[in-house]
Amino acid sequence: MSVAVLERENTRVIPNTAMASAVGSNGGGDRPPLHSGDRLTRLEFERRYEEHPDLKAELLEGVVLVSSPVRARVHGLPHSAIMAWLGAYWAATPGVMVNDNTTLRLDRENVLQPDACLWIESSGRAWIDRDDYLAGAPELVVEIAASSVAHDLHDKLRVYRRNGVQEYLVLVAYERQVRWFNWQTGEDREIMPDADGALRSLLFPGLWLDPVRFWEGDVAGLLALLQQGLAEAGGPGR
Repeated sequence: MSVAVLERENTRVIPNTAMASAVGSNGGGDRPPLHSGDRLTRLEFERRYEEHPDLKAELLEGVVLVSSPVRARVHGLPHSAIMAWLGAYWAATPGVMVNDNTTLRLDRENVLQPDACLWIESSGRAWIDRDDYLAGAPELVVEIAASSVAHDLHDKLRVYRRNGVQEYLVLVAYERQVRWFNWQTGEDREIMPDADGALRSLLFPGLWLDPVRFWEGDVAGLLALLQQGLAEAGGPGR
């Protein structure tokens, strides 16, 4: 048998239907899913995200980040505690709004999904747009990071600061750290614990956080300190 005949017999032709299935296309109309490392415009990122809503993804400096599975002790419990804390502040403070895990349109290359946002309605710095996304720069953004080497304390920090976020609270799970940054005056400033170990927002009066109680899971203690702060506060900063 000739070499040419052997080559023809050993060649497997993939039918068009099989090829279409291999690339994940249904008639050529669907966009591919998002993958970490993809470089996309905000418009293309949002189009793909809408077609694949089962993923949690962000666009950071034009690069896609697809989230890993979320663990209970590293993320779920800290997230629940911080939302209880923010929710209590929201309930007691007229004129502020809280969002939990909502897509935030920051600029042309950054569409993030922070764990929480707190903003002053009358400031006009953040708003809910016609697509029901959060847009602009909320006064406070909160992220829960697995460790200090995560994007949250590096690339995201720079993006939030550049876009006008005034305070940025990062809860670092493995190191059990709380990092609270304030850029209200345009300068880098980190909020440090007071003599009692509490962290106090420079922008939101009464928004006090005890890092020790937070990492111990003492939600009642967190809320007790918050109530103490609220008792001394007159209202949200302007």
